[in-house]
Amino acid sequence: MACEIPPAQPPPGPPPRPLLWRWRRNPLRRRTDALQAWLGLGLLFAVLVVAPVATVLVGDAAHRHYEATARHQALTRYETTATLTRDTPRHPEPGSDEEKNTRYPAEVRFLTREGRTRTTQAEVPPGLPAGNEVRIWVTTDGEATEPPLSREQIRSRSMGWALLAAIGVALTGAAAHALTTFALRRRNLADWATAWAETAPRWTTPT
Repeated sequence: MACEIPPAQPPPGPPPRPLLWRWRRNPLRRRTDALQAWLGLGLLFAVLVVAPVATVLVGDAAHRHYEATARHQALTRYETTATLTRDTPRHPEPGSDEEKNTRYPAEVRFLTREGRTRTTQAEVPPGLPAGNEVRIWVTTDGEATEPPLSREQIRSRSMGWALLAAIGVALTGAAAHALTTFALRRRNLADWATAWAETAPRWTTPT
């Protein structure tokens, strides 16, 4: 009776982990595989270190910038009472939240600090009749403008720049990892082509 070949058995020990194969010593691992693993780990560590620092620095710089902007606006803008020269439309439903938040450009007339009458365009609530008085912000040149930045606006804009800084660091790290991986893969392909050029003649027979 012929001896039967026993079925193949898996090697003893725990199964290999696909995510960590570049760290395990094996005959098929190349130098570039280990280099790619170390570069990925280094980039991850760099992102984890640099991202919080960039977030704090950019957020602090943005906060100081917007605080200085708010101080300048407070010095060059002031609130005054203006009179509507014509009715404003009433498109939103009366009493709705939309009406409270909607503003329309309208022509208003006001008296400057120097005592001169000026006419300009300002954003006013809807449904107001001509002759109604509204409070507007104007510049020292007599042009309607927005009020100075509030603390909430300064905080939200600073947080936005801090978040963008953190995202920028993460995207830079991801781009660097993608570029190094692409370069290492090109090197692997070149090495494989060189190795095959040396091995191919051994597999071919002269005709």
